[in-house]
Amino acid sequence: MDKSVFFSIMRTVFCQHESYCAHVYKPTVTFHIISIFPEVFEKYLNTSMLWRAKKEKKALYKIWNPRNYTKDKHKKVDHRPYGGGPGMVMTAEPILLAVNKALGRKKIKTKIVIFSPRGKQFTNALAKEWSKKFESLVLIAGHYEGIDARVKKILKAEEVSVGPYVLTGGEIPAMLVADAVTRQLPGVLGNNQSLEEGRITSPVVYTRPETYIYKGKRLKVPKVLLSGHAAKIEEWKTSLTAKRKRL
Repeated sequence: MDKSVFFSIMRTVFCQHESYCAHVYKPTVTFHIISIFPEVFEKYLNTSMLWRAKKEKKALYKIWNPRNYTKDKHKKVDHRPYGGGPGMVMTAEPILLAVNKALGRKKIKTKIVIFSPRGKQFTNALAKEWSKKFESLVLIAGHYEGIDARVKKILKAEEVSVGPYVLTGGEIPAMLVADAVTRQLPGVLGNNQSLEEGRITSPVVYTRPETYIYKGKRLKVPKVLLSGHAAKIEEWKTSLTAKRKRL
């Protein structure tokens, strides 16, 4: 039997169970990060959960440096802003060429993001939505005083903010988004209960030892957590969570 026919039959059978289908057949999400500082990502994207997601081919992380797509002999990717003003602005062409190289000619569901303190607030709900909706995420990390506005217009990109503050560049937001979206992909965390938003979590947690002595004081784990009584433990967690929300 031809392999393509075999896998088509298997998919029909197994995909009657939605969760199994999502786990086995969901396309890999590729994160295309556009940055003039590619070395920033090396450690983070090759550590812990992100490394495992890449190893198991559930996510791919590719860094594209606009400096490799500039015609300037000094690899310059910025220029003075029209109309005056402080600082420099990242030029359009190197970024556009980098994005075009990243995406190629494949027609896949892609989300293009430019990080900006003026953009839409990134949330966990957005991370979950993107993990299900898109096969490719292009994360453009700006620097200096920003990016030539024509990049957003040409790429039909969305400006996104990771918080009410200003950072030096978009590298940290890009890592944040890659992390948040990756953990939403089926099978990445191994146990779906590891997704904190899908279960009751306590704002206060403990681990061994049961009693810890610090400067003569004995700090003990609450008795309810040692009781083994699941219902009481959940009630304790819920009460703490509710209390924290009221503060």
